Amino acid sequence: MNSGNTSKDKKFKQKIFKADIENIKNNFILKKILGVIKKNKSLEIIKYNKKLQRRLNLSINDYKDYFLLNSSIIIELKTNVGKYDNFINISEKEKKYFHIYFDDSKEEIKRYSLEENERIKKIEIIIDYPISSFEGLFRNCNCISSVFFKKFYRINITNMSFMFSGCSSLKEIDFSNFNTSSVINMSKMFSGCLQLKELNLYNFDTKNVKYMSYMFSECSSLQKLNLSNFNTNNVINMSYMFSKCSSLKELNLSNFNTTNVKFMLSMFEECSSLEELHISNFNTDKAIGNMSYMFYNCPLLKNLDISNFKTNNKFDKETMFKLLPSKQKKVQNYKEKIIFKSI
Repeated sequence: MNSGNTSKDKKFKQKIFKADIENIKNNFILKKILGVIKKNKSLEIIKYNKKLQRRLNLSINDYKDYFLLNSSIIIELKTNVGKYDNFINISEKEKKYFHIYFDDSKEEIKRYSLEENERIKKIEIIIDYPISSFEGLFRNCNCISSVFFKKFYRINITNMSFMFSGCSSLKEIDFSNFNTSSVINMSKMFSGCLQLKELNLYNFDTKNVKYMSYMFSECSSLQKLNLSNFNTNNVINMSYMFSKCSSLKELNLSNFNTTNVKFMLSMFEECSSLEELHISNFNTDKAIGNMSYMFYNCPLLKNLDISNFKTNNKFDKETMFKLLPSKQKKVQNYKEKIIFKSI
């Protein structure tokens, strides 16, 4: 009797052990397949291999979830001929996730800058990494003339501050395949892009963004800026957002919700070509006292409707429309067409 029980227990333990081994094996395979592998071809294997899905007890939804968090991001850069420097900024801990190819070569390059007089027309960057920040990714990379996001479906990037800041030769960015759905910080994202003439950000999802300060500051060549799809419900800082965009003639922000914005300091400062500004819907309840120099040196503004603004008589109204000393005589010309609602 005892011998029979022992035999049954032994078989039961063997069965459990075998199941555990199988689970360990499956988990190991899963880790290997779902792990960060060059070009992330593993994801495609799982997507189309039904047998593998059954063995690993995966569904297409598992694939989609993983894909949205870990899929490759592919970026193509075009560069200028001349004196070169860094074309991308990568920290030491991230280097293993970046795969770089020059022109149409299939050989991976292990460096992140171009030498002077080097003639590289195209750079493909494949990024396989789990971190969540693009902060300063191309900051001060003066050799880049265009950026094209060929593949970018991931949803876990939360920081894009300084991403293109100081890219003084950048003339074109294609955001057709660009995902910003989880981004919180866009401060200085394009600041100092001196040669950018047009930016179409229609597909930007900004519902989670809180920080937009200096976002387009010093984009002095910018003539067209499409922000018609911007959701600013959660933004708290817009200070210097368009400062020194000296080529912009019109800016339609009629869709902006500024209910939660606390800082609007110098928001349109030195937009010296700006003739039309649609901000009649602005709510400044939380920005009272933080709107000084908001329209500093904007001498061409006509019929500015800020009748819904609430301002601090002693501070905001004194500084909001201040011009450079040499142009003080022009102040009255456009202030006459401006109506305040004072608190």
